[in-house]
Formats: sequence, structure tokens, C-alpha cells
Amino acid sequence: MSKQPAQPTPAAQSGALRHRSHLKRGLSFTGWLFFGLTLFMGTAAVNSQANLLFGVFGLMIGVLLVSLSIGRLVLLRLHVVRALPEHGIVGRRVTLTYSITNQKRYWPSLSVTLTEVDAAGAFTRAPVAYLLHAAPRMTAIVPTELIPKRRGLHVLDRYEVATGFPFGFFRRAAFRNQRETFLVYPAVGQVDPKLLLRLKAAEKSGAMLRPRRGGSDEFYGVKEYRQGENPRWIHWKRSARTGVLVTKEMTLVSPPRILIIVDTYLSDRIPDPKELARIELTIAMAGSLASHALEAGLMVGLCAWSDGWINITPNRGKRQSRELMTALATLGRNHTHDSQRLMDHSGELLKSGTTPVLLTPREIEVGLAGQARGGLVVFSPATPQGRAGFKFDPDIDFAEASPSVARVKPS
Repeated sequence: MSKQPAQPTPAAQSGALRHRSHLKRGLSFTGWLFFGLTLFMGTAAVNSQANLLFGVFGLMIGVLLVSLSIGRLVLLRLHVVRALPEHGIVGRRVTLTYSITNQKRYWPSLSVTLTEVDAAGAFTRAPVAYLLHAAPRMTAIVPTELIPKRRGLHVLDRYEVATGFPFGFFRRAAFRNQRETFLVYPAVGQVDPKLLLRLKAAEKSGAMLRPRRGGSDEFYGVKEYRQGENPRWIHWKRSARTGVLVTKEMTLVSPPRILIIVDTYLSDRIPDPKELARIELTIAMAGSLASHALEAGLMVGLCAWSDGWINITPNRGKRQSRELMTALATLGRNHTHDSQRLMDHSGELLKSGTTPVLLTPREIEVGLAGQARGGLVVFSPATPQGRAGFKFDPDIDFAEASPSVARVKPS
């Protein structure tokens, strides 16, 4: 936990002051026990009329009053800023960071617990952060580690700040709102390198890399020299023999392209949990394949259905990776287009040298249409062969990885 001087804005101050009326209090189990002992001590003092017992009774009443008043001071004028990572991945740890600013002039804030109220369904446990101490006019940085369990776009809005300081007799709590969204990608597992080699060799042309003009890899031919071109590419021997300046033309090696076709079709409106788990595993396999293929230098695209066609042309780079994983993270339930319809639609996106890869939760046979495309590769979690090239963390529960039906659409 690190600290830095706080520079609260007027908006932040008004935000902190606005929540004063939401402070709630309640006696803890220890508080009820102490309150019972206080009543017992008061009764004994009245019955015995002993000065010592009256003194102890008054001291216990004072402890209760101090605990009641200090707890309120601890939570007043606390401003919380939530810092979220760019995204999360199902089954992998992420760190949420809270910047808690104590805007009070003299009083510190101690033993404060912050709990997210609306984000319990997104993680394996509810996000909880504990602040030990924040000096006056200082900011404390409090991190907490979480494991996402459900893909999709999640809303983090309502949170609770609470304290039992100093004795734990009274629990003070305040509920506040700070709406933010957090995107969770599907689970990404290990992919067998032989699987990527299979995709590279799936083209009917037989060449794993397709050369084209305009690069600097290998010799392609010669052309007439034009003013302004790089002189170092001049073919001097050919120019001396013909009397005309010519330049060497080189090839640019283009990696293979793959188009991932994700089948998420559900025949029943109320699906079986096992079928949902297979669909989530299919989406996780698609995300894992896309991630590893992009790292291997392949050009990757996507075709799927989620309240409309998702058509992403094959490309490379980090931006392409984010676009693919975001589309997979927000895939909804598909009751409209089955695998055959997906394959028919993907035919419009396939170009020369593009390998179609179908990922489906069902065991299907490739028909004549699929064979006509050439090089179609099918992976399915319903078959041992389809699962053989992918390995996921055994702690991931794919039955709980499906997002809720009411999703928040990305802005």
C-alpha cells in the first residue's frame, strides 16, 4: 500500500459530502456481547450501590459512545477512485486498484473495508479491499486480486465502505455509486504447436507462405528504373548489358490467413447446462486459437452470429487481437443461424489462401459444400480429437462462464 499527497477536486469533495446521509450503523456480535455486559454491570451497580461498579459501568458506557462517534468520523469525506485493468481473462488473476483519499483536515481513517456490491457474479469471490490507514489529506493505494469466472461486459457500480473502528462494537457502512464497465475475455488455454502447423499446411496450393511483389525478401524479377527509386536496387549487370537502367523487384512474403467460424447455435430456448458449457468451451477454444495464431504471425479473422453478423477480415497486430477477443467476449446466445448457415455466410468472406476453421459444440460431418471450400478444418469439444489440441486450467468451470442474457453493450 503506497501513499501520495491528495489533490481532491471540488467535484470529488462534493461527491464525498453527498454520501453523508447514507451512513448506516449496526451492532456487531461483539457489540451485542459488550452491550449485554454493560447492562449486567449497570444492574449490579444499582443493586449493590457500590461506587466501583458505578465507575466501571460509566466507563463501559463511555466506550460505547466513543465507538459510536469515531466510526462516523472514519468514513466521512472519503473519496474512492476505482482503477480497472484494460481487460480480464476467465480463470486468470487480475488486479483492481482503489485510490482512497482522506479529505479530512485532521482525522485519519483507519480499518476501512471496501466491498463491490454489483460485481459478485463476474468473479469467483466478491471484490473486497482493506485499507489499514489513510492520513489526513493523503491518498492510499489499495490493490486487490480477483479471478474472473464469467466472460462478457460487466458493470461495477455500487460499492460499500465500512468500518468497525476502534473496538468493533459498531459497524458503520456507506453505499456509494461509481459506474464503470469491465470486459472479461473468454478463457485462453494452451494450443498444441502441431495444430498451428496443420493450419499453415491446410492450403491447397501447398505453399505455406505466399510471395507477392513489393517487398524485400527474395528476388522476383526486374523492371525499368524510374526517377526517385532507391539506387541500391539497380541491377548493374543487366543495365550494362542492355544499356537501360533496370532495378531488381523483390517479393514480400505473406503469411497464411485463417478465418475462424464460431458456431454458438442453441436449438432450445432453455438450454441444457451441459450444452451451455460446451458452447463456452467452443468460444474459449476459438479465443485460444486466435491468440496463439496471431502470436505465430498468422493473419486471423472471425465469422460468428450475435444479434447480427460479426465479420472481421483476417489481419495481424494487437489491434486485431483486441477486436477478435472483444467480439468473442460479447458473443450472445444464437437461436437463429446453425453451423450450415454460418459456413454458407463465411464463403462470402473467404479469399484465395484463406483457411476456414470451424469451431462447433457438436460433432458434425463436413458435407460437399465444406469440401468444395478446400482445407476446411473442424474442431469440436464433443470429440476427443477436437479437444486434443487445447488444454485449459482444470479449475475453470465453463458452465458458469456464460454471460447473463441481459448484457451490457460496449460503448
